[in-house]
Amino acid sequence: MRREIPCYVRPVSDSVVLDPVDLDILRLLQNDARTTYRDLAAEVGVAASTCLDRVARLRRAGVILGHQLRLDPAKLGRGLQALLMVQVRPHRRELVGPFVDRIRALPESRAVFHLTGPDDYLVHVAVRDTADLQRLVLDEFTARREVARVETRLIFQQWDCGPLLPPAAG
Repeated sequence: MRREIPCYVRPVSDSVVLDPVDLDILRLLQNDARTTYRDLAAEVGVAASTCLDRVARLRRAGVILGHQLRLDPAKLGRGLQALLMVQVRPHRRELVGPFVDRIRALPESRAVFHLTGPDDYLVHVAVRDTADLQRLVLDEFTARREVARVETRLIFQQWDCGPLLPPAAG
């Protein structure tokens, strides 16, 4: 069964002007997306209705893309994570679209990045163990005619970073 995954692709230059209250709302929601509008409004110093309007505007503008539940892959039996650098040849649109669709539909895939340089794609995967990783690479990647090369890097540890905010004016 193919899982449908929304693809949020936005042009890089499509920025939105945000004031300090918007930035505070975004910072707080990124730290805890379950924060109530009442608590959020109190924290940023506006009325709850104003806060609700601002969050709705940020959603309409595409700044807020959604809310996601984060899970621990190891607790779900996927204790090994890796980055796969994939080279596709020939690198043509009629091959790239189906390749990306197939890779995104794999339950092991966590993220797919289209790159510049010698590798065309970077795929973050979570699997059970090295045998499962080998199966995935051989059966789902190198078995595809358009895949010329796959390099694998195991992830030993991962750290989350702070909230994403626009660059400081300067």
